[in-house]
Amino acid sequence: MHPPLHAMAQATRLTREGRLTEAVAAIQHALRSAPTAEHDDGTVDAARDTAAADRADDRGALARHPADIEDIPFRELPADVEPSAASDRREPAEQPSAPADPAPGTFTSHRFAFGRHAYRYRLFVPGSPAADRPVLVLLHGCKQDSEDFARGTAMNELARTHGCIVVYPEQLRSANNMGCWNWFDPAHQRRGAGEPAMIAALASKVAAEHGGDPRRIYVAGLSAGGAMAALVARLYPEVFAAVGVHSGLPPAAAHDVASALRVMRNGSRKASAPAAYPPVPTIVFHGSADKTVHPSNAEQVVRESLDAWRQEGVTLDREQESIGGTERQAMRTRYVSRDGHVLLEKWDVAAGPHAWSGGEAGGSYTDPQGPSASRAMLEFFMAHRSRFA
Repeated sequence: MHPPLHAMAQATRLTREGRLTEAVAAIQHALRSAPTAEHDDGTVDAARDTAAADRADDRGALARHPADIEDIPFRELPADVEPSAASDRREPAEQPSAPADPAPGTFTSHRFAFGRHAYRYRLFVPGSPAADRPVLVLLHGCKQDSEDFARGTAMNELARTHGCIVVYPEQLRSANNMGCWNWFDPAHQRRGAGEPAMIAALASKVAAEHGGDPRRIYVAGLSAGGAMAALVARLYPEVFAAVGVHSGLPPAAAHDVASALRVMRNGSRKASAPAAYPPVPTIVFHGSADKTVHPSNAEQVVRESLDAWRQEGVTLDREQESIGGTERQAMRTRYVSRDGHVLLEKWDVAAGPHAWSGGEAGGSYTDPQGPSASRAMLEFFMAHRSRFA
């Protein structure tokens, strides 16, 4: 039995009105009759599914009635609490200015039931009490997990100073034995189904339960996580206010494993088509020496974003600046609207490998010699709020 649609619509309305406690209560009431049991393969028994149908005209519907977008059924499973002080993370080389000595916060492990699966995720919540916090969703790459990615990006330490919540969803090994997000699978390339729907639902739930600002939810990822972040932001522009794509690929650049390997090696050459969804502000990082995902994929992400903004009637002026201060130089290109907003930003890291630029050596796939992608992305995100809230 599906949760009543009117209950999910009510929860959406309450969240947008800032009545987060009431929204969570409405969701829990709607799902209380659906018992859940987790199995060893990561599946759960639940009397529900992800029955959100594709819209005939998603772009028009979002522009006219953003509040009408269907919620995705979900349920929180008992938490596996693993407290660890965010201060255990090593200090990144660069730190933005922030209030002195903020509380360390908590970093805990949880499970999130979606459809017939239970996804693990880690959650960083700042220690200083506050309302309307920004929420950042970080998607790991292949052969990584949520804890490794948190350690490598050192995002918790930056988030602590800025009062941000950080969510680290974790891919099921039963869904991909390499731990990759399935960005190349058509089953995960549309609204209302698969991994994008799960990520959007988890982001909204965390914001509602932990004092997050629904106008300031962001998503970023590395490699397969970067490709999934680009896809999720395109499919759910009413949820995510901005996106970061690190060493990733443009949305729907492949349709199976073979085409995924081909586009990773050679880049995407697909022609731009009329945008089906409104664009979201985008920041892109890519190393020029990346041997896993060809750097031309970053150029394609930029081209598609520029085309989408152009279709919106937005004129962007291009600015370039060489960035030093680290062992690797970078060229930063910004695309600025006539009213002064940076809607698109690209960092080309000279001789950068397939790794998170400026990351901590304690994590996998990190490049401590590069400029801090974590800091650059967080600063970019903080400048943007959702157009649909």
